Amino acid sequence: QVQLVESGGGLVQAGDSLRLSCAASGRTFSNFAMGWFRQAPGEKREFVAAISRSGINTNYRDSVKGRFIISRDNAKNTVYLQMSSLKPEDTAVYFCAATYRSSLSTTFDFWGQGTQVTVSS
Repeated sequence: QVQLVESGGGLVQAGDSLRLSCAASGRTFSNFAMGWFRQAPGEKREFVAAISRSGINTNYRDSVKGRFIISRDNAKNTVYLQMSSLKPEDTAVYFCAATYRSSLSTTFDFWGQGTQVTVSS
């Protein structure tokens, strides 16, 4: 079991940047591949980005490629999502998640409570 707590969300203007953080505790952080998901009002949760246990392999949904970067610092038990060139359609609650499986897995085992990102136009 691992506990996940997101932070760093807020209200920004289109074109601005934000860095989200997810702090993990309870189990060895490096045992887990990590991901970021988001859910906009009235919409289903969608995949944003994932990173392997080593941090070498990453993958992103097409709409954020070139704008978002996922990274991790295993010494700090933290995963990050650096978001740049933000658009109003990026507005959502952002969740981090952990999986025992590959970062390419469709199944994540543990979830944080989410942090709100609002991008105004």
